[in-house]
Amino acid sequence: MPDRLEQLITLGREHYQAGEHDKAEKYLAEVVEMRPTFPDVFNMLGVIYHAQGRFQEAEESFESALKINPNYTEAALNLSVTYNDRGKYDKAREIYARMMSNSHEQPRGLDPFARGKIANMHADLGEVYAGFGMHDEGVREYARALDLCPEFVDLRVRLGNVYRDMGLFHAAIAEFEHAKRLKPEYLPARINLGVTLFSLDRKDDAIREWEAVLERDPENKNARLYLRMVRDAHGPQAGSALSKSEP
Repeated sequence: MPDRLEQLITLGREHYQAGEHDKAEKYLAEVVEMRPTFPDVFNMLGVIYHAQGRFQEAEESFESALKINPNYTEAALNLSVTYNDRGKYDKAREIYARMMSNSHEQPRGLDPFARGKIANMHADLGEVYAGFGMHDEGVREYARALDLCPEFVDLRVRLGNVYRDMGLFHAAIAEFEHAKRLKPEYLPARINLGVTLFSLDRKDDAIREWEAVLERDPENKNARLYLRMVRDAHGPQAGSALSKSEP
């Protein structure tokens, strides 16, 4: 690779990773003029164009990346999103279906980046469904997300919250407990578990969860608020951690 071309790619990537899109675009565009054979360069340009609202140019860049490497999952995802932004919903679904089909045919399946991005897309759709009261559809989308990335504890907690909104308290508790086991330091799992236990009139169990949060994070506002609520309602003996931490 000529020294100049290598220098341009290096500078373009460095500015891209630093979020300096204007600077990155200048170098990456020059790379494309010199040698339009690098799919990752087209993908980076596509991301830059998309962020600037230049959707047609973004679409063309992602399509160029896929012409060079049809199995480039990140570019395929980005193209699917861009098609949606441009109202080309059939094309978006076609790209997504082809990508998922390829992932089943390949022994290694999707790479972690692609799995994470698709999982978050399912979760975002699940949140939209739940926000409109379509809880069953929301649960299905969160379940799809967790099938792809079962270690994403934040999505598991969000699913638990949907179950709680549906009145399925034991299903919610199961998700919060699972999140706790996967990542004990993820405090929203304990916070929401406490809320659900409190809803079932299991006040002592709820207090234990919120006090455990304060042991890890003494300034946690949610835990302190919930414990203060319990203390005000049931006397100063409730919520011992809060009593100790406040004058």
